[in-house]
Amino acid sequence: MKTPVMIALDFESVEELQSFLKQFPSHLKLTVKIGMELFYGQGPQIVRNLRQKGHAVFLDLKLHDIPNTVEKAMFQLGKLGIQYTTVHALGGKPMIQAAKRGLMAGARAAQVPVPKLLAVTELTSISERQLQEEQNVPLKMNEQVQKLAQLAENAGADGVICSPHEVAQLKPALPADFLYVTPGIRMPDAKKDDQQRVMTPAEAQKAGSSALVVGRPITKAADPVVAYQRIVESMQD
Repeated sequence: MKTPVMIALDFESVEELQSFLKQFPSHLKLTVKIGMELFYGQGPQIVRNLRQKGHAVFLDLKLHDIPNTVEKAMFQLGKLGIQYTTVHALGGKPMIQAAKRGLMAGARAAQVPVPKLLAVTELTSISERQLQEEQNVPLKMNEQVQKLAQLAENAGADGVICSPHEVAQLKPALPADFLYVTPGIRMPDAKKDDQQRVMTPAEAQKAGSSALVVGRPITKAADPVVAYQRIVESMQD
């Protein structure tokens, strides 16, 4: 699959997670996103279990702290054999560099591939008004996102988390192999839920998304396997 679909496993318990995954054929190896809720509740073992089953793991913890703390935390995450993880670009260049060092050292210690480091620019919950009045940033949101993406790349990040609508703006200013992992993906006939700026899988792929994050359209579907396959097939037309 050219553009992987990352299933956001936003469940409260291991039981819910296992019940969901059991619906998929055992030979089908998925790319799944584990967030704070499940990781903080279950710990690293949940990641180890998923890796043992052959699934690729995007561990989305959005680290944001002093460089030394982030480096030590990333050393631990790097040992887990995950494929992707995140930091906040707002942590600054030294923090992002420390995150990359920690990931590399942890992966080397465990003799596993180094995870891709993805930077979150501005959260999608932050409005233009909040950016200016609360964060005291004089830039427009699109300018701020581009500046942070460039900073992240310069500091060693492998990509960013962004809206599929931002990819076209960011790509000309960044290297060809930089990654754009995009949430806000919906099929044409699906509800937007609380997502405001959405694209279909095919539109996001055409816009240049490197990977798509999809949660409720799959996890809340009557038949998650059919929903997942429909999304995958829509990008192969």
